[in-house]
Amino acid sequence: MTCVPQPHEFRTYRTKPVSEILRPNLSLTISDFAQRVAREFGELNPQKRRGAPPGNRNRLKHGRYTSARLGFYREARKFIREGYVLAAQARALLRPARAPNLAVPPPPDYSPAMTLDLPKGARVVAAMSGGVDSSVTAALLKREGYDVVGVTLQLYDAGAAKKKGACCAGQDIYDARRVAEALAIPHYVLDYEQRFKERVMEDFAASYARGETPIPCVRCNERVKFADLMDTARELGAAALATGHYVQRIAGANGPELHRAVDDSRDQSYFLFATTPAQLDYLRFPLGGMPKSEVRALAAELGLVTVADKPDSQDICFVPDGKYSNIVEKLKPNAAQPGEIVNLAGETVGRHDGVIHFTVGQRKGLGLSGNADPLFVIALDAANARVVVGPRAALATRTINVRDINWLAPASEPFDCTVKVRSTRPPVPARVTPLPDRAAGVELLTPEESVAPGQACVFYDGTRILGGGWIARAQKQRLAAE
Repeated sequence: MTCVPQPHEFRTYRTKPVSEILRPNLSLTISDFAQRVAREFGELNPQKRRGAPPGNRNRLKHGRYTSARLGFYREARKFIREGYVLAAQARALLRPARAPNLAVPPPPDYSPAMTLDLPKGARVVAAMSGGVDSSVTAALLKREGYDVVGVTLQLYDAGAAKKKGACCAGQDIYDARRVAEALAIPHYVLDYEQRFKERVMEDFAASYARGETPIPCVRCNERVKFADLMDTARELGAAALATGHYVQRIAGANGPELHRAVDDSRDQSYFLFATTPAQLDYLRFPLGGMPKSEVRALAAELGLVTVADKPDSQDICFVPDGKYSNIVEKLKPNAAQPGEIVNLAGETVGRHDGVIHFTVGQRKGLGLSGNADPLFVIALDAANARVVVGPRAALATRTINVRDINWLAPASEPFDCTVKVRSTRPPVPARVTPLPDRAAGVELLTPEESVAPGQACVFYDGTRILGGGWIARAQKQRLAAE
């Protein structure tokens, strides 16, 4: 078996050493500054002042403090804002690594070897995002005797998204590095920032500009993690790429099958419908047979203190404040075209600042009041900059057109199954009719609300994923737009 290539042998880079990250006396500077902030903030913050009137939170606005102190307050906030990532990196690097306890027995009736179907000692690349799931995945593989190589993707600028629960940048990269050090496995950081922007973020913005509701997590898996990262794993001589996704890969009569996770509350199969049979043959998902509670407990028992209690990552990691429209306007400056809000009869009932601010099923933020019944967004007509609104009953949809289907169980004749049209909803009974050019017509036996173009429609047979594609149009929305 060949040894693991060093960073200079292919296009990767390791996390920087301490000397390149910490400026001289950084820890002393932060400590002194923190003490000064604490001392001054005791005077600036009305709630910290003895005898301050309860609820008086706005005294800074009324000239009660000197301009010098206000200037310092702004200086302190700027310092903390700009030094946030650097300080987090420093803490991660200065924290002593704790060796994991790989002697901890696995949960009952579970062994990664059962799901990996690989010979002992085979090389496996573990995709490490810096969270608890991917860290436990790497630790389990190491304990089972596999030759584990950790790989972390830097997908965006750490300063661009400081949202709690984000992943794949900043602190998460350093957490992954610490776990790899504790496990004594090689670790690489791949700079995928530019390709992530081109293949995921720009597609996200373009989809919103078309009046759709995109799912960037699917695109990330499809175009980045299960594409380039898989190629890198093969370059490293790995027999498989393992991830911390909650989904099961089960051997079937015609090859590996993709199934829902045992833990329904954590199941991620909806986001992996675009996984091709060839990719599924190379992928492994060691956590698919475990509930999340056991994964966290196992992380603590294994001594992975860096990540054991770490919050779960959010779906859209690159949106810093949850305002999708800000990202769209940044990447597509002309996407926010003002227009009319119309009812189902085509009558103008209001104005809007751009369809990028809306999604099908939305009720709040319409700026419409005084109606007998609440109004919801029924359809988005981006070409004419129109938002169509109507009563909740108009959201019900039975017929869906699906495009760009990825078949994991090829079908040529109509068949009955269950489908999911939103990640948070349970599967519902439907009849699927395959059409040419990777399309299909879906007839829901029970109407679903808020079926939005840009979302996915995934087909299930029990726990097995048969395939899925992108919602192109729902009949109710088409009639409303006309």
